[in-house]
Amino acid sequence: MIFAKSQRNSNTWSMAITDWRPFLETWSRELIEAGAASDLPTEVVDSGWLGFPGATDEQLSLAEGRLGTELPPSYREFLAVSNGWRLTGNFIWRMWSTEEIDWFRVRNAEWVDAYVDPVSGLGELSLTDEEYLVYGEMQDSVRFRVEYLESALEVSDIGDSAIFLLNPQVVTPDGEWEAWFFGNWLPGANRYRSFAALMEAEYQSFQTRDT
Repeated sequence: MIFAKSQRNSNTWSMAITDWRPFLETWSRELIEAGAASDLPTEVVDSGWLGFPGATDEQLSLAEGRLGTELPPSYREFLAVSNGWRLTGNFIWRMWSTEEIDWFRVRNAEWVDAYVDPVSGLGELSLTDEEYLVYGEMQDSVRFRVEYLESALEVSDIGDSAIFLLNPQVVTPDGEWEAWFFGNWLPGANRYRSFAALMEAEYQSFQTRDT
């Protein structure tokens, strides 16, 4: 397991525990105003909330027991506010609840093998930490460690040939797992230091696409 340095995000939504509800309420409202939620049930759109009721402590504990691990803090707090999510706006249309999250290989073994196969694999196995632990604009989506797909946690459905993954092999000192937007068409993975940072980037991507 690699411990990555934690870095506070300087953007508008620098995620703290108390930020999730207003952040998600804002995102819900903007998605609805942009017409992105038009395919969802009328009662959902009328409510102005694209999430679900928050997960209970029991639901969170059951999920962690089933997976055999503690969930990273920002993702756990997200689930406590909304146990799953209906739409991010661009490429992911459904995020899993505590009952649905599972290890990536369980549902997508063929997808994992397509990258990990030593002959035809698409990623890299021999990156140094200096080469791998690069984030932001200097990051190259193709340069990621494909072996991490074997232990990644799947936290969304497959959208436009893309999926959200959490990587327990790279952890910050405060317990955050590296988070991936993984898509065949990138190709590879856009990686973030935490689930919160991934969600912030998705929100900003939606805003950019909408303008």
